[in-house]
Amino acid sequence: MSSGPWAAIVSLVLLVAVLGFAMIRPRGLPEALVAVPAAGLVLVIGLVPWDAAGQQAVEILPTLGFLAAILLLSHLAGVEGVFEWLGGRLARACHGKPRRLLVLTFAAAAGTTAILSLDATVVLLTPVVFATATNLRLRAKPHVYACAHLANSASTLLPVSNLTNLLAFSASGLTFAGFTALMALPWLVTIAIELVVFLKFFAIDLFGKSDREPETTLRAPVFALVLLALTLVGFGLGPLVDVEPVWVATAAALVLAARGLARRTVRPWTLVIEASPLLCLFVLGLAVVVEAVSEHLLGGLLGTILPDSAGLPELLLTAVIAALLANLVNNLPATLILLSVLGSHPDTGVLLAVLLGVNIGPNATYLGSLATLLWRRVLAGAGVTPTLREFLKLGLFSVPACLVGSVVALWCGLALFQ
Repeated sequence: MSSGPWAAIVSLVLLVAVLGFAMIRPRGLPEALVAVPAAGLVLVIGLVPWDAAGQQAVEILPTLGFLAAILLLSHLAGVEGVFEWLGGRLARACHGKPRRLLVLTFAAAAGTTAILSLDATVVLLTPVVFATATNLRLRAKPHVYACAHLANSASTLLPVSNLTNLLAFSASGLTFAGFTALMALPWLVTIAIELVVFLKFFAIDLFGKSDREPETTLRAPVFALVLLALTLVGFGLGPLVDVEPVWVATAAALVLAARGLARRTVRPWTLVIEASPLLCLFVLGLAVVVEAVSEHLLGGLLGTILPDSAGLPELLLTAVIAALLANLVNNLPATLILLSVLGSHPDTGVLLAVLLGVNIGPNATYLGSLATLLWRRVLAGAGVTPTLREFLKLGLFSVPACLVGSVVALWCGLALFQ
């Protein structure tokens, strides 16, 4: 079954099964439980050659290593009290004004997403923001929705902000600083558009002022904050001395892990769990299944419609295709498929437009990214259930505007820097 209609059908069925299980996660079972056997089946029946799968595994291993390190670093930063301290600062700085709290939440979520990745914003910042708004007796909805949206749309700034960026970074031919320079303006434009949309969309929820004094601000976790700042510097300077981001993140995680073990605030087994080895296995298995889908179903179609030049119309088309694909098959598989179609030496502008599409586009539906699904679980754990209708309506207002604005900004940046 190496080619033909049956190969396309089986590939698609396996992808749907892997993604469906990952989204539902019955009884909290790990995503890898279906992804790894599905990848094995793909190899056994010949949908993807063994040597091609092995080569892809070697190429993706540094990315998976970084994913494990940054997830562990985010968790340890939370143990150090970084996010609780940040929530206290937000409560005091907003002076009881919900609109100001929203602006501050945007800043906190954008910074957290850019430096510690979108998972930290969803898992660690969202509960803190919810608790902050609730303690001030303000409506929490605008602020927690901001965490969800910025976990996706604010993940375009750095190569380390999102797994999609990491997957594309090595193919971009850019330095860490070069990537960031080209994505800085689209990142700022996207956040500005999101903020305007949120202020209009949630105008009623942002009315009034809290008459409740915030709780006493916690002492700043200076050690963790300094380490995170040094980590960010390391991300930027590391490539200049041939040190990859994975080693910078690993070093930072090891420092906080050693500190946590010495102070008995974490346990060794917790460190293993928080590094999410099963999630890394899921990504590896998913990559193999997606390769089969690309080879036998979507690759040819996308190859005919994806542009190969970086004019403004071409960049807009690329971002729209990427956004639509992300909402059909989830943004991580969409990125893997599009990277396979673009080849090893894609046009830089087209590649960055793909990232804008797969990172901003998921705000249109729940299925667009695993981070959004995880955000829903976090809120459900807090006793809050966001409505599908409201999420879709907000996405309808924000996603098209953000895509257009960010792509125009990218086009301007390409003209300026290249």
